[in-house]
Parts: sequence; structure tokens; C-alpha cells
Amino acid sequence: MAEKLRRLWQFVRRLSGDDAYERYLKHCASHHGDNALPLSKKAYFKQRMESKWSGINRCC
Repeated sequence: MAEKLRRLWQFVRRLSGDDAYERYLKHCASHHGDNALPLSKKAYFKQRMESKWSGINRCC
């Protein structure tokens, strides 16, 4: 039962984007190793918001 709840909680966090920074850190560690320092949590979310909201954001 506890495992099912844990997996459900992980799914909800992923669906909402709450675990985005943790996934970013795992990506940096596995793909870039010690060569690149990851962004701070604040800088990471700032970069995401800037990329999301810059430019034209409409369908028509």
C-alpha cells in the first residue's frame, strides 16, 4: 500500500511539474557529469519562465 501511495505521489508531482528541478539535476549529473555546474533552483525556474513566456504565445 505504501509503495502505491509513493508512486501516486511521484506521478502527481511529475504531472504538476513540481519535480522539474530534481529531474533537471539528475539530467545534469547523468549527461554532463562534473563538467558543468547546474543552475540554482531560483535561476532554473527563472530561465523556464522566461523561455515559456517570451515570444508569441497564441494559437492564431
